[in-house]
Amino acid sequence: MISPKLLKSGDTVAIVSTARKVSKKELVHAIEIMKSWGLKVILGKSIEAEDNQFAGNDSLRKSDFQEALDNPQVKAIWCAKGGYGTVRIIDQLDFTEFNKHPKWIIGYSDITVLHSHIHNLGIETLHAQMPVGIETKTEASRASIKKVLFEKEYTIAIPSEKINRIGKATGELVGGNLSILYSLCGSPSAINTDGKILFIEDLDEYLYHIDRMLQNLKRNGMFKNLKGLIVGGMTEMNDNDIPFGKTVYEMILEICEGYDFPIVFNFPAGHIEDNRALIMGREVILEVNNKKAILNF
Repeated sequence: MISPKLLKSGDTVAIVSTARKVSKKELVHAIEIMKSWGLKVILGKSIEAEDNQFAGNDSLRKSDFQEALDNPQVKAIWCAKGGYGTVRIIDQLDFTEFNKHPKWIIGYSDITVLHSHIHNLGIETLHAQMPVGIETKTEASRASIKKVLFEKEYTIAIPSEKINRIGKATGELVGGNLSILYSLCGSPSAINTDGKILFIEDLDEYLYHIDRMLQNLKRNGMFKNLKGLIVGGMTEMNDNDIPFGKTVYEMILEICEGYDFPIVFNFPAGHIEDNRALIMGREVILEVNNKKAILNF
């Protein structure tokens, strides 16, 4: 996998939206943070644009992202907001210049479309908090983005959960939002998980739908040759009047029966306050023991 170059003081970051509409007011805190890191910030045409839920129509969002991809002065693209919409433009994007001169693509949730698609191009991306709402996240969340963008060494270590499955594994890190991964199955943006470590997280889903998505991933062979599983925030789950009868954790453990890879739950990434940066595509070492779970990039 190719890793985009580390940033340095004076570099330019473009903030664009491939999905939901965003106002400049929502970006104030993120811009201040970027400037405090010595970075220049430019805003794309999609910021303040509006087409119902979207940050402008598909054509505008596509051209805005394409311009940032092709601009040699832009060293990183920070997707402003998730929601929905990236999949509507992914097949129209031209990654020719990006392949020649890779740059960091940053975001999570709906941006899983970009992480998965670009993973298949052989280039690393950064699964991390978006500009909108960054002020509500932990200092560790913000610091993790800076650390990845400016430094080579990066490790996340957390206390181990009793339900974790003990073990150690090495492999490329892939994944992101479970709903998006599920929706990409069968498309050119779908990921191959063979020999890799999978990260999943989600928000505001019904329990039966989580089970449906997990069953789909299993039927697509995504757990068959997996080296490890990292479960981030599974936040604000819903149930029907007649309970589904299993928690998300129980579903995951059930779906992984028969496989012997390590599993870590409650990892600090996803739609949670402590949303640490993850380098997608990087070969990582995952170690889960009775005391700690350590992810070494």
